[in-house]
Amino acid sequence: MIIDTFPRQFARTQRLTLGEPRNVVVSADGERVIFLRSTHGSDSINSLWVLNSKTGSETCVADPRLLLSDEFDEQLGGNLIGDDSAEERSRRERVREGARGIVGFSCDSGAQHAVFTLFGRLYIADLQLSTSRQIPTSIYDNSFTSDGAIFDPRLSPNGKHIGYVRNGSLCVCDLNGHETVIAHDPNPDISWGEAEFVAAEEMRRQRGFWWSPDSSMIAACRVDVSAVAIAWIGDPSQPNVAPRAHRYPFAGTANADVELHLIDLAGSSVRVNWDHMKFPYLNTVNWNTTGLLLATQSRDQRIMQMHVVDQVTGALTFRHEESDDNWTEIVVGVPLLLDNERVLHCAERENTRALCINGTAITDSTIQVRGILDTFGEVVLISFNPSDDPTVLLLAKVDAITFAIEILTDLAGIHGGALGGDTVVIHRASLDEKNPTTFVRNGPTLISNAETPLVQPNVSLHRVGVNAIATAIVLPRKRTGEPLPVLLDPYGGPHVQRVISSRNSYLTSQWFADQGFCVVIADGRGTPGRGSSWERSVSGDLAAGILADQLEVLDELPQFVDNVDLTKVGIRGWSFGGYLAALAVLREPEHFHAAVAGAPVTDWRLYDTHYTERYLGHPDENSDNYDASSLILSAGMLRRPLLLIHGLADDNVLAAHSLQLSNALLAHGREHEVLPLIGVTHMTPQDVVAENLLLYQLAFLKRSLAL
Repeated sequence: MIIDTFPRQFARTQRLTLGEPRNVVVSADGERVIFLRSTHGSDSINSLWVLNSKTGSETCVADPRLLLSDEFDEQLGGNLIGDDSAEERSRRERVREGARGIVGFSCDSGAQHAVFTLFGRLYIADLQLSTSRQIPTSIYDNSFTSDGAIFDPRLSPNGKHIGYVRNGSLCVCDLNGHETVIAHDPNPDISWGEAEFVAAEEMRRQRGFWWSPDSSMIAACRVDVSAVAIAWIGDPSQPNVAPRAHRYPFAGTANADVELHLIDLAGSSVRVNWDHMKFPYLNTVNWNTTGLLLATQSRDQRIMQMHVVDQVTGALTFRHEESDDNWTEIVVGVPLLLDNERVLHCAERENTRALCINGTAITDSTIQVRGILDTFGEVVLISFNPSDDPTVLLLAKVDAITFAIEILTDLAGIHGGALGGDTVVIHRASLDEKNPTTFVRNGPTLISNAETPLVQPNVSLHRVGVNAIATAIVLPRKRTGEPLPVLLDPYGGPHVQRVISSRNSYLTSQWFADQGFCVVIADGRGTPGRGSSWERSVSGDLAAGILADQLEVLDELPQFVDNVDLTKVGIRGWSFGGYLAALAVLREPEHFHAAVAGAPVTDWRLYDTHYTERYLGHPDENSDNYDASSLILSAGMLRRPLLLIHGLADDNVLAAHSLQLSNALLAHGREHEVLPLIGVTHMTPQDVVAENLLLYQLAFLKRSLAL
């Protein structure tokens, strides 16, 4: 009999997320809530469901196990992660998607139908009749192969056509599968309808084409990567397999050349013209019944411009510009055209991210806007932090005509949501509830099949030091009376908070605490939710201030926890957290005595343009910033145990980061450990890898700290 443990549960449930309702869409009339959900907490295969918002009845309208024939049952339950096309794998990696089955869908304007793919095949669901069928497109190859796989299908607003990408070409078919290729280039370096790497990874723009509201044409990206550097990603465990080429825009090097074209269903097109030299980044495309709006950004990201596009000629009409001495922030969901003169957008005002119209704030300094979750007519659903508490995320509806604000949530927690008509669906996670819940406001709750965690967080939230650093302290459920060694468990970098009012955010930290640690998580400068100046305080230096905040929390820890042993301090982290962990033992060995650095950025010149240049500038002009933030240049300072962990298939933080740091450490005669993960990307979805990775880290920390 296999006894379930938390590391095993955490791995097989994909961090306790499987079985939860997700990807919620609300129909325009508010009557139907469309969502994805798997059958139980360790089932990664999502089906498509519809909830009646009035009665609470749920209906499964598309089950991959029924839609796929028996010959594919083994593949679906095996090692493949959903659609196996290169484009789909890349998309999943950009959004950190580990589930399978139906992982995304697109509805028409009335949410009467939805389209999705399974293994590159196209399907449509009738959301009212609760039926689904495959659409055999005209060039579909009936053999199971990724060749010609359909990627990112989008149903036209009128529900009569489906746009999608196949082999880098933009295609449209009717509901009988008659296909037309409306944009194609024989050059393999040019694709249509896809988001380039930095858009998907850093701008959070995962799509590359948009239907017009009248369904007559598509705005599509033409992406040319011929000037982008090639990173070769191989699998050393299979020396007979050639490495694959991955176009990666290293800091300071060329980006993809991105154009936007308006294409009708017959394939006629016009190019949308803006100044690509001054504004190479296409941040946002938003097309509603009022018009087509796009936002572009300068290479240094200090200027963002918003233009309305003439849908006949492609000509631009300037509407608004934002500028910032450090960088302009991209907020998903905006800018949005309200009418021919007014643009809804977000901007930094009085040290607060505000919702604005043509530059004038319509929210005040008590609301720190974090995202635009949905829109319905002139009403937008926003998520926000109260200005005095970055650990909670609340929801509000904002009327862009009257500027009236209706706050929808009052309980401390982390909230998300979706909007349609008068219906709002809310997802809530809090410190008091064992599992997150998804429910219709003033209506039924969606069923969740997620498992209840095997650990119970014993966490307290604090504001520490002169900067009132948001800090979580996680203690063992049972203490022996012996001094507790300390384990810092930060992310610590831009765009990510770890200290939030959500119970499930502390599950792994609690497991480490129950092994005998006082676990400390601190959101220092650069992390979101604290205002513009707090986020921008890392401009030009991603090392000194961020590390100083971790040190400040560590020094203040005895004021909050009795009997901690500051002579035995470990630190662990992944991605930016991995960078911070390695930075700590390299530069502050008197305070940090062992580190686990997972997928760390070790030389910021090896990371991508849009993220890195936002904070450190262009390396040709700001080389000192890069040197000051480099781990490799500090390699000779190592005096403490350091474990480097890296997935060799990582196409975001390339394995070269850890390998080059290891080489530099060896050149200085510094002992360290390296754990390469075969076939693992920037995320670790494989059950066995994820489970044993936690156990390996624990063993390393105990050994290194002599516990």
